[in-house]
Amino acid sequence: MNTIESIIIAIVEGLTEYLPVSSTGHMILAERLMNVPADNFTKLFTVAIQLGAILSVVVLYWKKFFDFKRWEFYAKLIVAVIPALLLGFLFSDQIDELLESPLTVSITLLIGGIILLFIDNVFKQHTISEEKEISFGKAFMIGLWQCVAMIPGVSRSAASIIGGMQQKLTRPLAAEFSFFLAVPTMAAATGYSLFLKDWNENGVDVKGYDLILSSTQYTQAFIIGNVVAFVVAMLAIKFFIGFLQKHGFRLFGWYRIIAGIILLILFMTGYLK
Repeated sequence: MNTIESIIIAIVEGLTEYLPVSSTGHMILAERLMNVPADNFTKLFTVAIQLGAILSVVVLYWKKFFDFKRWEFYAKLIVAVIPALLLGFLFSDQIDELLESPLTVSITLLIGGIILLFIDNVFKQHTISEEKEISFGKAFMIGLWQCVAMIPGVSRSAASIIGGMQQKLTRPLAAEFSFFLAVPTMAAATGYSLFLKDWNENGVDVKGYDLILSSTQYTQAFIIGNVVAFVVAMLAIKFFIGFLQKHGFRLFGWYRIIAGIILLILFMTGYLK
């Protein structure tokens, strides 16, 4: 992966991480379209690039993240992230295998788009408009919904926002809580890939950070990619909250359907392997 490729993938990550369109799915497809080798660094980069996106949420909502008097806020995030931590740990290898499948991404983009067309009509009653009204039980249920996004192409943002709406949260609050929940979720996934997971490189098991530091090219790609993802994600978040409040999910649903159909055609014609 060269610097230009890392920047393009980082832009894709920043634009899509907090939109209901699947950032991982878009990154996988961008890598395939650019013929980026599906090696260990590319797989690691696809996960570790989330660091920049995580920091964008922390910076935009820094008053809430660093208000240590609101202990319940942190406790709710911990409760909500537990399902993803458990399932992610148990099925890490299976998830890695799915990351190599553009066909999976194409199908889930299409199915997810159809769901988004109707989701605003399914969950019409929103009685919770403030974070303090979210109970621990509701936080846990939203965390369960988020686990669906372990399948590439199923948006983490969409899954957790829909979970919030199913628990009677307003669309803006569901989106905001989804952003908050992304921080511990993605931090855990990134931390695992960098510091705990063994990557078999030429017959030798190495940690993710060792792989990144093994060459100047990898290190530059990692740093530049996260900086770009940070800036782009901040802009995307500001856009998404306002758009979602006014227009709902339908436009994103149509986008996913069109993208899914195009990608299925590319796959069936052999352009995508």
